[in-house]
Amino acid sequence: MDYHSPASFTEASALAAATTGVTRFLAGGTDVLVQLRSDMVTPDLLIDIKKIDGVSDITRTPDGGWTLGVAVTGAEMSEHGDLGRDWPGIVEAMDLIGSTQVQGRATLVGNLCNGSPAADSVPAMIAAGVSVTVTGPNGERVVPVEDIPTGPGKTSLARGEVISAVNIPPRGQNAGDAYLRFIPRTEMDIAVVGCGVSLRLDGDTLTEARVSLGAVAPTVLLVEDCAKAIIGTTLDDAALEALATAASAACNPIDDKRGTIAFRTDVAGVLARRAAKIAYARAKGEQA
Repeated sequence: MDYHSPASFTEASALAAATTGVTRFLAGGTDVLVQLRSDMVTPDLLIDIKKIDGVSDITRTPDGGWTLGVAVTGAEMSEHGDLGRDWPGIVEAMDLIGSTQVQGRATLVGNLCNGSPAADSVPAMIAAGVSVTVTGPNGERVVPVEDIPTGPGKTSLARGEVISAVNIPPRGQNAGDAYLRFIPRTEMDIAVVGCGVSLRLDGDTLTEARVSLGAVAPTVLLVEDCAKAIIGTTLDDAALEALATAASAACNPIDDKRGTIAFRTDVAGVLARRAAKIAYARAKGEQA
């Protein structure tokens, strides 16, 4: 196995593009190192991107959004007060991943590129409209998070491409987000169902909404029918029921030891209702 520690993402991309074998990028390492030690994967090339300038920075953009470096950890996100006030759902979702020790290493990009349908941070990022900057042999491109996963353990990234930044949009006024999951245990478990919701209000009426579901299909879903069910409403009981119905209808889960198809389908509706109510309260400036 060859190990490289490039000084730039352009160099990292060139290294990855030049190899014909298996490549892995190392930032936090909470997935890659576990896979190495368990012999799930043995890369021909391991590219350590932790020493590239800016990978650990959390930066407010001129339009009020945020740029996160690819090596920013969950612990660093939780400790950043302004980011948490803008996007509590994203920060809370990331904070659910693993133990305190894992939080000191785990990253949003690693969670995304691992390709798990049950990834906690991915529904929260999709609901928030987060995009990532991808550096490759042909330069840079910006990709919505929902377009990165293509199946369990798979992404849309081409050979030589590496995610070089996370772009979180401006929160703006009268808006809120939330993420909830169901797990069999109280902590440190994989989501049976996850749900992220982000919305904006005009007075009491919903004018924008994005709803994302995890662990109920081969990839994390952005469910437009859920948004349509609540936009234009005040999130009354009828709207919540329509939201739950749309969430359950979008599910295409599997049966496994953690949950049945019927259970996951039902829980998706329950979590969508609850997450939407939390996001709505946050948008109104109320205690969620």
